[in-house]
Amino acid sequence: MKTVAIVGRTNVGKSTLFNRLCGRRLAIVHDEAGVTRDRKEAEAHLMDLSFRLVDTAGLEETTELAQAMWQQTQTAVMEADVVLAVVDGREDVMPLDVKMAQVLRKSGKKIILLANKCEGKIAHLAGSFYRLGLGDPIPVSAEHGLGLSDLHEALKKVLPKEERKPSEEQQPIIDEKILHDKEKERLIRQSKPLKLAIVGRPNVGKSTLINTLLGKERLLTGPVAGVTRDAVTIPWEWRGRQILLTDTAGLRKQGKIEHELEKISVADTLNAIDFAEVVILVLDAAQPMEKQDLLIASKVLNEGRCLLIALNKWDTVERQKQVLNALKEKLAVSLQQVKGLPVHTVSAKTGYGLNRMMSDVFQLYELWNKRVPTHKLNDFLAQMTQAHPTPVASNGKRIPMKYMTQVSTRPPTFVIFSSNPDSLPESYLRYLSNGLRSAYGLEGVPIRITMRKRANPYEKQGKK
Repeated sequence: MKTVAIVGRTNVGKSTLFNRLCGRRLAIVHDEAGVTRDRKEAEAHLMDLSFRLVDTAGLEETTELAQAMWQQTQTAVMEADVVLAVVDGREDVMPLDVKMAQVLRKSGKKIILLANKCEGKIAHLAGSFYRLGLGDPIPVSAEHGLGLSDLHEALKKVLPKEERKPSEEQQPIIDEKILHDKEKERLIRQSKPLKLAIVGRPNVGKSTLINTLLGKERLLTGPVAGVTRDAVTIPWEWRGRQILLTDTAGLRKQGKIEHELEKISVADTLNAIDFAEVVILVLDAAQPMEKQDLLIASKVLNEGRCLLIALNKWDTVERQKQVLNALKEKLAVSLQQVKGLPVHTVSAKTGYGLNRMMSDVFQLYELWNKRVPTHKLNDFLAQMTQAHPTPVASNGKRIPMKYMTQVSTRPPTFVIFSSNPDSLPESYLRYLSNGLRSAYGLEGVPIRITMRKRANPYEKQGKK
């Protein structure tokens, strides 16, 4: 799929255009200048055209962070097939517009000049933006969806024709006569990208960890907390497996979030958790598992996602054994809903422990998709109730448990049928959950067990 990059100075509406072409709100849009910092990529569609669209940081006055952001933008330009150069149609040509145009002309890329925010006729349009030397400016309004037909015509002229789509080329050939259902499911799973999100408090090394995994400086990093604002998803391949790797903004305590932009960033991070299949919670080894970390972990597990703990900056820890044991004890006490959460000691800077961590990500993902046959579950239920009978209900009889079955995966979800399901205490359900983990190797995976009332076959007859 061909790539189109959106470039321009801050606050000209690049992210609004990105969201418009993608058909949903993926990039954070705010009146404050310089919201976008990292490159954000997604598949976009405009009428009959499909392409990969890249949102970039706005060109702004020189600071250390602004220089790093501009380097990211220049990388996006070099990797793109077509560049959309965006200017503010309500303003005259600005010095930063001229600087952008100079860089784009030297790049040798195909350029389309867009004058955004043109909800009405702009008198100075022709006399101003031609000075940039980027061709005829196309008046558009990303916010209101105006001028997109003209943009479509311009893109159609410069976008190279697509050959066969990569997704079609990578589709596995499955012989249904040879393979069993479980093997077919596994092959289909492996053909789809695994959705992996990296979350944690600010400044614990999430972006650095992703850069090390990718082997390049793809994301902005720095000693100051809060560099990442958008949730940025990057297609990646690890040992032949496709991954959608998502970096997220740091999650601070709710009471400390005052700025509206940070609230939007937090919402973006929470959406990334909902979107993910496996979540890596990055901790700072110097301050492991604070209250905020536990809140993030609980959010992930309550959503039914796989959770893996990465204890970062491990190379800086002196009393390593004591720190690791203390962390595991805290996890066992504070996150009782999931026993055996995998904990990996890593160093995002040096790459220590990252390969072991990624191997565990896929093992956890397979467990998350695991199915247990109904006959085995009912044998298990009989053994568990024989070892520890169910409690006595208010009628003086033990709560009956008729049979058990698995109704879904992702996470493994089980239903137990009973004539008196509401009387079973949570403590007994935890007993069954822990038994399932031990019996079927589901350590570290969230499990859901619900009680359901079994239909009485004589109930309808009694009503006649």
